[in-house]
Amino acid sequence: MNAGRVYKALRDRIVRGRLAPGSRLIELELADRLGVSRTPLRAALQRLQAEGYVLPGAGMRQSRLTVAPLTANDAKQLFLVIGALEGVAAHVTASLATGARRTVASALRETNDALQRAAAAQRPDHDRLLKLDEQFHQCYMDAGAGDRLRVLYAAVKPQAERYERLYVSLLTREIATSVREHQRIVVAIRDGRAQAAVEAVQANWHNAANRLSAVIAHVGELGEW
Repeated sequence: MNAGRVYKALRDRIVRGRLAPGSRLIELELADRLGVSRTPLRAALQRLQAEGYVLPGAGMRQSRLTVAPLTANDAKQLFLVIGALEGVAAHVTASLATGARRTVASALRETNDALQRAAAAQRPDHDRLLKLDEQFHQCYMDAGAGDRLRVLYAAVKPQAERYERLYVSLLTREIATSVREHQRIVVAIRDGRAQAAVEAVQANWHNAANRLSAVIAHVGELGEW
């Protein structure tokens, strides 16, 4: 397994909570678990550290890496960054020719309606809720993001997924509000109002940050030392 695959394997474990926030990363244990040598492992850990998934220890223990904690302040900054990136793609999408942007708007509406139905189920499937929400945002990213924006987005978006996965059960009741915010994005893109699309996207992520912060304040931060 090369460094790229080791990176993806570790990032997936962090995003899905299999490597818990605040947990210490011991090279020998990770190398044994993944069946790799320490050379690609170290390269993967360096990349994860550069992207903020893992952090060095304090003081004399800087060589001891730990999985980054989940904090309200980090979540807010992260969500606002994602909103800014998605806003660029939404602006481009809303500036497309009429037929193209209406096709995107139709797909967005269909996904948003499915999200609303899934959230209203007696026992909501949390994995499906996350998938549908991701599909909604990815739709206008695919339509409007250039190569450079895609690279930036791919590096940041999974970090938000860490929060979404670990707190989704406590945010399910807020999805109806998010659905309404999504509807404003759909209408702005459909009607070709590029600046309104940017503002609607950024408002959705800003409000999501506030909703998540309220949950974190209630249940506490994970992995903070």
